[in-house]
Amino acid sequence: MSRRLLPVLLLACLLPAGAAEARTVYRCVRDGTVSLSTAPEPGSRCEKKTFKDDPGKVPNLWGALGVVKGNLYERQQDGVTVYGTRKLPGATKVLSFTVETPPGEPAHVGLGQVGKPRIDRFAKQFKAASKKTGVDDAYLRAIAHAESGFDATAVSPKGAVGVMQLMPATARDIGVGDPTSPDQSIDGAARLIRQLAKRYRGDLRLVAAAYNAGAGVVARYGGVPPYRETQQYIAKVEALYARYRSALGLSPKSLDGREPLRAAE
Repeated sequence: MSRRLLPVLLLACLLPAGAAEARTVYRCVRDGTVSLSTAPEPGSRCEKKTFKDDPGKVPNLWGALGVVKGNLYERQQDGVTVYGTRKLPGATKVLSFTVETPPGEPAHVGLGQVGKPRIDRFAKQFKAASKKTGVDDAYLRAIAHAESGFDATAVSPKGAVGVMQLMPATARDIGVGDPTSPDQSIDGAARLIRQLAKRYRGDLRLVAAAYNAGAGVVARYGGVPPYRETQQYIAKVEALYARYRSALGLSPKSLDGREPLRAAE
């Protein structure tokens, strides 16, 4: 079965037939993990999510709720069959799922790996760019770390260049003449991130999503796109952001202002 059809299959499994106008699913949090369920999970803090019954927008459900890979389980609850992504007592596995990034999309995982903060790398440039634009120094470093591992000569398979991995067209748009120059790359990326932060009213998850997959893709899905690469990239940036905040002596802060959530097993 094509992986592009998995969201549709999941919709059929997760969401019972009913009203033609809207569907409901619950986003449940327990012990720092997040899951989806067709009914509130016992012992979890659940938030009701209602969305239009539009198959063309099914993938946005997974992107918006942060679930693009995992298992789907079936259980009986109060005499009703319930589907969810958390393995609760008595639940049986129905299937595993994932959502692939469509060919040709700019979404990418990034060349850098999560590791120890490297506050010595281009410290002067990050400090200057942060002061100039108002973008959090720790966030700029997290993006650079995730994108290139601070390699000014890095070139991605999709053609992104430099410390901040600017695509040639993006570099031209923001006035960066030499994207291999750390000074120009960091300054230009900071200005771009400031624009995105203004557009998304300070939501750094959406900023990271747009930096990764493009603002047009974020607009198309009405939020974080359900692409594996983008989801992995955001998780990487969030982990690095927390580490750089700590390394720079700043208070902890996640991209959405809450503690990061792990996917439930």
